[in-house]
Amino acid sequence: MIRLSLIGIGTGNPDHLTRAAVRAMNEADLILLPRKGEAKSDLIDLRRAICAEVLRGGTRIVEFDMPTRADQAAYVEAVIDWHDAIAAIWMEQIAVHLPNGGTLALLVWGDPSLYDSSLRVAERLGPDIEISVVPGITSIQALTAAHGICLNRLADPVLITTGRQLREQGWPLGVRDLVVMLDGHCAFQTLEPEAIEIWWGAYLGMEQQALAKGPLAITGPEIVERRALLRRRHGWIMDVYLLRLNAASSQV
Repeated sequence: MIRLSLIGIGTGNPDHLTRAAVRAMNEADLILLPRKGEAKSDLIDLRRAICAEVLRGGTRIVEFDMPTRADQAAYVEAVIDWHDAIAAIWMEQIAVHLPNGGTLALLVWGDPSLYDSSLRVAERLGPDIEISVVPGITSIQALTAAHGICLNRLADPVLITTGRQLREQGWPLGVRDLVVMLDGHCAFQTLEPEAIEIWWGAYLGMEQQALAKGPLAITGPEIVERRALLRRRHGWIMDVYLLRLNAASSQV
């Protein structure tokens, strides 16, 4: 029997690990760490540091090269192919390192349930794999905590979407509060900025954490410039932001 444990590790700060996450890491026979190239070496370094801090011995650590998603217009098809390739690598690693069964753990940024594909990849491994999930702190929680704000306004809903959806579909009808994730191109630039406030954060919970907030018309261009600078400096960037319409907006 192979058991797969998907462990949410928050935003890279070891302090974000729950006791359940630490316990699951130590109970695993094997932890797989993905390498994503030199430009994103900080990401595996953070995972290595987390393992070094919390593992008490007995858990093996194996690194593998993460396949690259094809850059093509058919986004969904490219993602499906990419997930297939990742699943194949996981199966190869299981065959080599857990031939007699055991528990494999994967460390997932944030929480495995929120805009992460580990669970979808795990479904490709077949019915003989027993899957468990350890929840983690999300970048959304880290964002609101860093800014000291509530995610939702009193009795109001919040919509969570992606930069791609915002860029292609525009502001969702009937929505006043919008969290945007996975936005590599600052999709808020496509909006009419008047009457919109933004709360933005990058590298949340890490030493290089960067924050900005204010009217989108003023703060948006500053974020675009700052984001580009940070990406050049570190070779990668993870960020998230909350957009909020005020009463004067006509976009709802």
